Amino acid sequence: MILVLSDRRDDAVEMVLPKLAARGAPVTWWDPGEFPAGSTLTAAFADGAHRIVLDTGSERLDLSEVRAVWRRRPNPPEPAAAVTDPSHRRHVVWQAEFLLDGAWELAPARWLPSRREVERRAHNKIIHMARAAELGFRIPETVYTNDPAELVPAYERAGGELIAKQINSDEFTVDGAGHRAYTTVLTRRHLTSRHRLRYEPVILQPYVRKAVELRVIVVGGRVFTAEIDSQASRTARDDWRHYDDDRVSYRAHRLPDGLGRRCVELVASLGLTYGAVDLILTPEGEYVFLEINPNGAWGFVEEQAGLPVSDAIADWLVAAENGKES
Repeated sequence: MILVLSDRRDDAVEMVLPKLAARGAPVTWWDPGEFPAGSTLTAAFADGAHRIVLDTGSERLDLSEVRAVWRRRPNPPEPAAAVTDPSHRRHVVWQAEFLLDGAWELAPARWLPSRREVERRAHNKIIHMARAAELGFRIPETVYTNDPAELVPAYERAGGELIAKQINSDEFTVDGAGHRAYTTVLTRRHLTSRHRLRYEPVILQPYVRKAVELRVIVVGGRVFTAEIDSQASRTARDDWRHYDDDRVSYRAHRLPDGLGRRCVELVASLGLTYGAVDLILTPEGEYVFLEINPNGAWGFVEEQAGLPVSDAIADWLVAAENGKES
């Protein structure tokens, strides 16, 4: 049995499910955001053995039968509407996560990309940048800091071409509105307000000139690379996540063999079976490492660059379900 953990509106799951059906694989799609309000999970211990059963409301699943888990984009547990006190709701979420983590630990399954705690560690930019440097990737000179005294020296070392990025690039909420901070090219004006750096740590790096940007998708031992022509757009040239699809084109890219193997090694060294590695290819032909996202988006790599990532994910899950390596 293959268990998919993700939001019910996840387009990436919709891309893979037909591939799994074509391979005859049994699949259950469940969102932990339906627990505990809409689903039940029971772990029972007796006579030296245990049994863990998930009831999604539409089917009943013995976790001992699950051999592969795709942890895609699950929502956090959601308390029942009857639980209205905010502190009580936080308590319910904590209790639910505690039970879920234990259940996943005991399930005899292989995970794509990994269990939650492994993914969280791998997502930490300081950790994966250090690992990438150990493996021989070229890394920009980088400072993680909330010390205002670090800003001017970093700006001068970069010759006045310095960028700032968030340490965690996930969306955040201010006054109920969602926000996402993109790469910011700093100017001398930013130096005059450097005292604000103390309020929140950031990443400081020299601006790296780009010929193109690359998203490298690793699934097990397979590598798929999309070339992103971000420099064709004023909107996307500093951060391709602005998604100017009218001007930015995507195409398949062939990495040097050694670099592709290094990407696979990086993913595996972080305890992952999937990863999205972001690189810059400079005008001089040098590949520069930026970061790895343990659960990064790949749909555009398939749709825009024509690379069969969904097939690779389906193959990996089926192989894991059958107890094989992929």
